[in-house]
Amino acid sequence: MNIIKQFLFSFLSTIGFAVLFNIPNDSISKSGIAGALGWVIFYITSRYLNNIAGTFFAATTVGILGELLARHYKKPATIYTIPGIIPLVPGAGMYYTMLALIDNDFVLAANKGTETFFIAVAISMGIIVSTFLSRSIKRVKYKN
Repeated sequence: MNIIKQFLFSFLSTIGFAVLFNIPNDSISKSGIAGALGWVIFYITSRYLNNIAGTFFAATTVGILGELLARHYKKPATIYTIPGIIPLVPGAGMYYTMLALIDNDFVLAANKGTETFFIAVAISMGIIVSTFLSRSIKRVKYKN
């Protein structure tokens, strides 16, 4: 039941950002599904691994879904990828890092800041890996 709730809320938040970014109307729900599936992957993997690995796998999932949807519907992959990674962005980590700095708790600020930085790197690496895989498959496909 909890996974369904996580899926629903991440779907709605992704749709909200897709509308904010002026995504074409026929792609809004598809980007919402990509974001929701990415969040569910994050939710499941972060329970067994850590948040950074969960974020990497979720961002890779969103990137692969974005590439597949882009190829199928003949639209840019960023239409599906950018709103899809929004639920993964570590906004709370940035907030708690700044709060710890204001409170002069530099150890907590360093810990939260480092974790937030690695989560951001995991998001970018997941997108890079999915794009690299997509282009490699496309290159092999057209070579034959």
